Amino acid sequence: MAQKPDETLLRADTFTNVPKVSRRTLTKEEREELAKQQAAETKEAEKLAKTASKGAIGRWWRRLQSGPNKISLGMAIVALGVVYGDIGTSPLYTAQTFLSGQGGIANTDREAVLGMLSLVFWSITLITTVKYVFIAMRIDNNGEGGIFALYSLIRKYGAWLAIPAMLGGAAFLADSVLTPAVSISSAVEGLKTLPPLEALFKENGNLTLMITVVIIVVLFSVQSRGTESIGRVFGSVVLVWFTFLAVVGAVNLSGDWSVLAALNPVYGVKFLFSPHNAAGIAVMGTVFLSTTGAEALYSDMGHVGRGNIYFTWPFIKIALVLCYFGQGAWMLRNQNNPELADAEGINPFFQMMDPNVRYVAVVLSVTAGIIASQALITGAFTMVSEATRLNWMPHLQVRYPARTRGQLYIPVVNAVLCVSTLLVLAMFRDSEHISAAYGLALTVTMITTTILLAVYIWHDGKRVGAVVFTVVFLAIQFLFFFASMAKFLHGGWFTMLLTLAILLIMYTWNEGTKLERAQRRHMQPADCVPVLKQLHEDDSIPYFTDNIVYLTSDPEMKRVDTDIFFSIFADHPKRARAWWAVSVETSDNPFTREYSVENFGTDFLFRVRIRLGFKVSQSIPAYIHQIMNDLSKSDDLPKQTTRYPKLDADPNIGPIRYVLIHKALMPESKVSQKGAISLQIKYAIRHLAGSPVKWFGLAPYNPLIEIQPLFLATERPPRLKRV
Repeated sequence: MAQKPDETLLRADTFTNVPKVSRRTLTKEEREELAKQQAAETKEAEKLAKTASKGAIGRWWRRLQSGPNKISLGMAIVALGVVYGDIGTSPLYTAQTFLSGQGGIANTDREAVLGMLSLVFWSITLITTVKYVFIAMRIDNNGEGGIFALYSLIRKYGAWLAIPAMLGGAAFLADSVLTPAVSISSAVEGLKTLPPLEALFKENGNLTLMITVVIIVVLFSVQSRGTESIGRVFGSVVLVWFTFLAVVGAVNLSGDWSVLAALNPVYGVKFLFSPHNAAGIAVMGTVFLSTTGAEALYSDMGHVGRGNIYFTWPFIKIALVLCYFGQGAWMLRNQNNPELADAEGINPFFQMMDPNVRYVAVVLSVTAGIIASQALITGAFTMVSEATRLNWMPHLQVRYPARTRGQLYIPVVNAVLCVSTLLVLAMFRDSEHISAAYGLALTVTMITTTILLAVYIWHDGKRVGAVVFTVVFLAIQFLFFFASMAKFLHGGWFTMLLTLAILLIMYTWNEGTKLERAQRRHMQPADCVPVLKQLHEDDSIPYFTDNIVYLTSDPEMKRVDTDIFFSIFADHPKRARAWWAVSVETSDNPFTREYSVENFGTDFLFRVRIRLGFKVSQSIPAYIHQIMNDLSKSDDLPKQTTRYPKLDADPNIGPIRYVLIHKALMPESKVSQKGAISLQIKYAIRHLAGSPVKWFGLAPYNPLIEIQPLFLATERPPRLKRV
């Protein structure tokens, strides 16, 4: 019996289902989430309106809650867990390092203690409070902070600004590897100070290392839940931790209020240059430990909001100051204690507590060490995301576990940080050796951030302020840098090597991208449509497939990338019923699902732009089918019925072949050796970073990956001589 022309051989649903989309533009969960959000916003608006009616204070509060400095109790708790972990562990080892540098507590007199406390107080005040909280955090890029966000604001003022931005960002990411290692290992080592556990740790020399490894693996494993979920858990613990710091510090301070004289900066300056300062300028390396975490505070601003950091910082600073000054009071009381005269590795933080309280301190410090790592990890996610936008790093898969775009998670970065941290532990094994490498890179980040902030302030019209800001903060931070350089041969070399490796990645990716863009060309419809029309109607050439879909990064709708045109006509022409150039953009709205189409007056060439919210899964094949069916129903796309089974089983749309175009440098390309190396490194990084096939959900569809030559300019080789 003869088959009718319009009759398929098999029903579509008997062999494979087409990638379908719902008739709704939002899922049930998304509708529920938006409804909750709208209800919360309505309730908040009613509350603010009621507050505003209570006078001037109420109107001020309404303006505050309606601006970028909005405060929320829930996110304030998150801020405690995400932002302050690193700076909150500084009291654990700052005073201990100071005593070690001065030769023990017996050699530490009142002048030294007051000098150290003064230097610590004014370093926290000037670096953390003034530079970062008061100045840097007011300079944001759409709510995002960090050195890359800052660079995005000032890049128009000079190409040279990319140098300090790249260097500072690379140093920050290097420190993100070391912080989890040093914070967690130092905290876990505190378990050895508990009498019941001393014998166990002596018998098992690697027990500390094993516990640290387990904690680090678990910490990185939970990052996919998002900083909001993690922060709520960690935030409550950090609140208890800083309250504990404040209480134990105040208890010890109450025994000797005279140490408050250290609030006078004269004590710090005199001690720094005093012959009684056994450590010399290197003491600033110890003081710098009290400010670690300040850069993370700025980088994590996008995760928790500026207002919540403003709200919580006074409590944090008071707790830190009380703890440091409490340790100072204990040191003065025990300067002549014969039991401590010859003791090594004295830690005033634990020693100033009652033995029973010390158990609580060790447990809390272990927890705080874990949380300290979180500030740098979340900061690293933000840094890499910003670097990607600047085309300094490859486009990686980004997930948004929460409804807010600032709450992000990058699987590749998380895996690299985890592996790198474990390698650091394997190399250095304990916190004493890791600390030798710790902090040096962060001083580089602080210096470069100061330079970029000064440029912003200068071009903002405050030129006198820019000069004062630059002189004051560069002087302080260069003191930190030179003091930290004393650690170079003892482990600092590793930090700088790691910084240079990350810098190489960013520099070569940027240079390679510039070279590729210099070669990229585009065609106007008038140039390409007539040729494509001729191929479309040429029955002498068999169809390559019915629909060829090219995924492109070009967002412009009125032109076609020349690479696509060359792909169609290279070798055997790829004849099709329709050619598609599709770009995918990510919207700031979490649940956006939109598309635009330009057909250039044809029924065979379509330029498509899909806009998806940052929380929307990139199910590109399903959306492509929807667009094709929509255009078929509107008669913009001719019918493409097929009788034979195919992978997607859509009887209304013919077979689809996805094509991705990669570039490769050819031997004939006229390019400098530096440019060639940059491109080769970029392509190697792209290979390791993962394929776009997975990002776009194309893996089951066997997309065609084409390699096109990157001819920047070509050199003609000499002619062959016939013999």
